[in-house]
Amino acid sequence: MKALGAIDYAVVAAFFAAMVCVGLYYGRREKSVSGFFGNDKSLPWWLLGVSFYMNSFSALAFVMYSALAYKHGWVPVTISWLSVPAVLLGIWVLALRWRRSAAGSPIAFVTERFGGKMNQALMWLGLPMQVLDSAFKLLAIGTVVGVMVKSVLPPTLPLDTVLGWSIAVSGIVIIFYTFLGGLKATLVCDFLQFLVICVVVAVLPVLCLTKLASLDGGAGAAHGFAVFLERIPKGFLDFTAGMYDWHYMFFYFLLMFLSLGTTWSLIQRYSSTRSEREAKKMGYLVAVLLLVGPPLFFFPAMAARVFLPDLDMANPDTMNGVYALTCLAVLPAGMLGLVIAAMFAATMSTLAGNYNAIANVLTDDFYVRALHPGATPGRRMVIARVATVLTGLTVIGCTFLMRCVQGASDLFDVTNQVLSVFAPPIGIAMIAGVLSRRLTRRAGFAGFLFGIGIGFAAFLLGGMFPVLRESVPMFWITSISTLLGLAMFSVFLKDDAAAREATDAFFHRIETPEGA
Repeated sequence: MKALGAIDYAVVAAFFAAMVCVGLYYGRREKSVSGFFGNDKSLPWWLLGVSFYMNSFSALAFVMYSALAYKHGWVPVTISWLSVPAVLLGIWVLALRWRRSAAGSPIAFVTERFGGKMNQALMWLGLPMQVLDSAFKLLAIGTVVGVMVKSVLPPTLPLDTVLGWSIAVSGIVIIFYTFLGGLKATLVCDFLQFLVICVVVAVLPVLCLTKLASLDGGAGAAHGFAVFLERIPKGFLDFTAGMYDWHYMFFYFLLMFLSLGTTWSLIQRYSSTRSEREAKKMGYLVAVLLLVGPPLFFFPAMAARVFLPDLDMANPDTMNGVYALTCLAVLPAGMLGLVIAAMFAATMSTLAGNYNAIANVLTDDFYVRALHPGATPGRRMVIARVATVLTGLTVIGCTFLMRCVQGASDLFDVTNQVLSVFAPPIGIAMIAGVLSRRLTRRAGFAGFLFGIGIGFAAFLLGGMFPVLRESVPMFWITSISTLLGLAMFSVFLKDDAAAREATDAFFHRIETPEGA
């Protein structure tokens, strides 16, 4: 295996320097809160599309999905491709409604649709979810980069120390450029990070094919692919395997639709486009990128099953480092540094988007709405930047805590379990709120709480019946209970005349095309 050299460290240093320079550039130019959060609707669709794509995955993809690719072959490609119909459905059903409903933060419309209590409930439940999701992703970057760096450091240096520095450095750099430049700096950094990842995902599969060809003395990508097909285990290219059956795929598609359709940072990108037409173009660009990317991303880990056949598949730490070990086996000097930069890029883009969206919610829905309705634009800008820093530091702290308690848990399943408890009540309530007039204001809040309550009850019963805590059953429990709650309470909790008038005004706004 190759070792990291001076040129690799120089590449990583240049990457971080570029991110810092972008933050400094936009930090001197971004003076308005609307521009800081993208509420001025002035951003081009292609830049937002690349950012949306970069925000739809992170180094978790390299960690979790590469482990799945090594074990099961094509399965992570199938799972990833489920995001394509999820995004397309979001374009056709939600994109224009999110853009028309935009009134500040990604959840500001909830006050108009359901009232202030629902807005605050979504904020206080959504905040820990967003922070937890960000911490999972920061933990992933620490894991994969730590494995690569540790391979060339003294054996006496503990892996936890390497992971800790990886987490801290990437987390602080994200805070820096997001704090200074807001959404515009985040988008430009996303685009630069996208270019870095494109180089890696284009080159690495070719080098893996060359490595495969060399196993029997051949040469060339075509020969390497023939070796791959000859030596992979039976069923390695099947669309499903083991627990990842079609039932699981259907569950994951619904989870992706809720996630990609209601995540704050992604709603923010729909809302920031220059026009409704550009909002759709942005979505279609994302769908294309999500279709093309997965086979290129995960083929190296599949190929590693052939040229690194002896990895311990029962060891979570080894499996989480599959991508890093693959890179160390095939990449030349300089490219290793570029891969590390790509790992950072994959996570930094997502986290920067989350930080900006969380700061937007804290500024508009907590500080301005609940604490200081008359805050001046200057004060709001200060609060926006303070909220960004606090969010970033909280995520870093949660990441270190997760590292201590992670144990043998599989990151992929842990992430899905958390999402399965909270994502359905939040996502279904938000989506139903912009699709159905029949859903009353009080029923929206009550149904949301009902779904959360049933989810917690099922989790507690999971102490006696462990199956209830598995991600798929939990997803169906919370989803069905939330839908039943919304329908049931809409029958019994009717709105008064004023509430019905407010609902009609809201739907008139979101159903009226731009310029009509």
